[in-house]
Amino acid sequence: MPPEPRTRVEQVVAGLTERIDRGLLRPGERLPSIRAAASAFAVSKNTVVNAYERLVASGRVASRPGSGFYVSAQGPALPPAAAPGPVALEAVDSVWLLREQLNRHYDVRVGDGRPPPAWMESAEVGRHPRPSVAAASESYGSPDGYLPLRRSLALLLAERSIHAGPDGVLLTAGANHALDLIIRQFVAPGEPVLVDSPGYYPLFGKLRLAKARIVGVRRNPDGPDVAHLEAMARGSGARLFFTHSLAHNPTGCSLTLPVAHRLLQRAAALDLRIVESDPFADVLPAGQARLAALDQLERVIYVGTFAKTLSASLRCGYVAARPDVREALRDLKMVTSVNSSGFVEGIVHGLIESGRYRRHLRRLGGRIEAAALQGRAVLQDLGLPVFGEPRGGYYLWCGLPETCDLDALSRRAASRSILIAPGGLFLPEGPAGPPMMRVNVAYLGDPRFARFLREEGTGA
Repeated sequence: MPPEPRTRVEQVVAGLTERIDRGLLRPGERLPSIRAAASAFAVSKNTVVNAYERLVASGRVASRPGSGFYVSAQGPALPPAAAPGPVALEAVDSVWLLREQLNRHYDVRVGDGRPPPAWMESAEVGRHPRPSVAAASESYGSPDGYLPLRRSLALLLAERSIHAGPDGVLLTAGANHALDLIIRQFVAPGEPVLVDSPGYYPLFGKLRLAKARIVGVRRNPDGPDVAHLEAMARGSGARLFFTHSLAHNPTGCSLTLPVAHRLLQRAAALDLRIVESDPFADVLPAGQARLAALDQLERVIYVGTFAKTLSASLRCGYVAARPDVREALRDLKMVTSVNSSGFVEGIVHGLIESGRYRRHLRRLGGRIEAAALQGRAVLQDLGLPVFGEPRGGYYLWCGLPETCDLDALSRRAASRSILIAPGGLFLPEGPAGPPMMRVNVAYLGDPRFARFLREEGTGA
């Protein structure tokens, strides 16, 4: 049984839709006048106007200026969309993986980078948050972003010992927007850029679009291999390093304090600027080693987002950086996209200010921990090794038998509506070494995944 309409406009729309569907209002028949409908439904004339406009937008009603509103002879403009199903996998590449995470064709989503929608939608954040009047009513607003949210973020950053203040925070339309701005500002065509290997594959695509020369830095369980980073920086002349410190994508492992200290020492000697992404910050301990906290934003640009902990649909992220860097990025944001959404930023601020976001984070952290325990048990039962000691994020970096052809395995999995993320996509140099795959702990409990690997002879 459908839910009752929540507003008067929806009540009018539902009432007229039912009459049209039952044939009580026939194609070509004129709807009651605005005044008559307002009286019949006991609502204002503005409510009826809004309802009629929605019916026009749905294709059920046609507007004839000077005459009124009439039942459409053709019915709704578009038929209901068919449910997505398995699609043929034409190429195992980063574009395919990113597209699938957006289109969601597959049923078993072990290779997904995001949590299940239910982890977000069933929590506090799904209860129709409303932005403040100020955020919703501003024209374009400041290019820095909604000030109350920047103040809230400055407090959150201070809990992580990153002292930026509201003026040190620039709001963006998600972390990927932040990375785009940083690449535009600091990367010239042909310029060498250091990245984690394995690392964040959408970043590789952005750098390739910028015609940068991507140089991989080996990622160990405790963070970037500092000796390898120094060798790659000296050999290439790179002056920029993109890294993901905590709950790393794709390995799930985190930077340790000793490695962080050594990394910053070598960065100073090499005059290396570091871009530190921290998408899981809000579900990780505030005191974990962060380069931005140790460096206090002198040579580190810190990127955060709410996509992994709140909603990927609320495109809201931020950059914390020293004043000259933040101002350059703000001006570039202004030139390229004018502004980020004050409406969305108002929603996020309202969730933080009300305490609902923190309550949601406690639940989310518990879900991640429980799923990780279950997922590790599944992989252990399959006899598949896990890289390092991941904790706190969604990802495990899982080894496969040496003889495994991951591309072929991905294609066969796709034919069974199972999404696998082959490890080669996360390596800037392409597939190398033993076969690995990124798995999302939120989906590892689905028995269809383990059954598939056993049938393939890949799991014990």
